[in-house]
Amino acid sequence: MAGKGSMDGLVSGNARTYDDFKKQIPDKIKPLFEEIRSYCFSLGSNVLEDVRMHRIVFCKSMTFRYFADIEPQRESVIAKITRDRKEPVREVEIKPGQNLDELKNLLSDAYFSIH
Repeated sequence: MAGKGSMDGLVSGNARTYDDFKKQIPDKIKPLFEEIRSYCFSLGSNVLEDVRMHRIVFCKSMTFRYFADIEPQRESVIAKITRDRKEPVREVEIKPGQNLDELKNLLSDAYFSIH
């Protein structure tokens, strides 16, 4: 069964679920990744996740405009945040135990900038 807000591969063409993806996240990164994922979903009921091979992309409803591309690494999580197609992608590396306020502000700003 697909995870909350899953598009079942509508964008990337695969049907990978978060449960499949989660198995490849290093244990020490899992809580951090889960917190970022939960925050993305908390931004609105129209947040969809597209589970890709090595990362998860979060989109805003049927516009399929993504605002966050989250990829677990061995020691950290890389977040690529997109506010607008005309602006450069903002890349942030987060390590376990690091304060997430700046990342959450960037994610919120990107989500709410999509119309």
